[in-house]
Amino acid sequence: MTEHGSTAGEVPEALLRPHVPAIDEILGRAFQVLDQGFVRVVDYMGGDASIVQAARVSYGAGTKQVHEDSGLIRYLIRHAHTTPFEMCELKLHVRVPMDCWRQWIRHRTASVNEYSTRYSVAIDASQRTAPTEWRLQSVTNKQGSGGFVDSSVGERLSQEEVTFHQAARELYDRRLQAEVAREQARKDLPLSTYTEAYWKVDLHNLFNFLALRMDAHAQTEIRAYATVIGEQIVARWCPAAWNAFTDYRLSSLSLSRTEQAILAAITSGVAARALELAQESGWLNRNDAGELRTNRERAEFEAKLIRLNVSKPWM
Repeated sequence: MTEHGSTAGEVPEALLRPHVPAIDEILGRAFQVLDQGFVRVVDYMGGDASIVQAARVSYGAGTKQVHEDSGLIRYLIRHAHTTPFEMCELKLHVRVPMDCWRQWIRHRTASVNEYSTRYSVAIDASQRTAPTEWRLQSVTNKQGSGGFVDSSVGERLSQEEVTFHQAARELYDRRLQAEVAREQARKDLPLSTYTEAYWKVDLHNLFNFLALRMDAHAQTEIRAYATVIGEQIVARWCPAAWNAFTDYRLSSLSLSRTEQAILAAITSGVAARALELAQESGWLNRNDAGELRTNRERAEFEAKLIRLNVSKPWM
């Protein structure tokens, strides 16, 4: 027998392209995101069975049961075995605001071909913000938001946004009518202008994208896209891998060595030791008024304690 499962000299059995009926049903279907954006599947390669096949280095469907395949996939995710997930690929067609696309394109582990406003007229669509959706700048995170502006202010901001979008588009159109080159006419279009792209990525790197962009700290707009891709597409395409990913990455907690030691002290009823460890780590420094100074590492650990229903030992 050869490594390909056939006797030397024999012609290997023809293999059929794997199909996943649940994803076949939504090929080409546009899932709306934001007001005028969308995501749709153009093509895919492989599925859960492909991950298992790659991990076992075997051909054909094999004799393993579904629950055994699921267990293997969970093992692979749990122990960070990445290569089998690279055997699955997904090609998406997306329409996304340019400011959101700037974050998206930072994930450099995909093949991308974007709509070019050097060659074509810019898409006549801009993402608009509802009066109730204007977010306030976070006071604890320089790159994040927290809470919303007053609705009366939001009404004014949304109307100003509409006026600005219209003026920017009219200026762009006048430049084109004056035969200004498209590559220059576009320069004052707002970042809210929609662009389109084909984005092809393997499942391993797609999971990295989703882990970052579905996180509660991700910007709302890109989180909306990531949620649709994860819950509406990947969950259909590779359900066993998706379930393992949500368990071991999306919904899991990671604990540093210090956090493990402090948590062990807390749950053992040795609060004094937990306080000592936290003090040694610089978590409990106080200002002149005796108040705890801001410490992001401590704050993140406190959030984990809340999820575990464990009380912090400091005030």
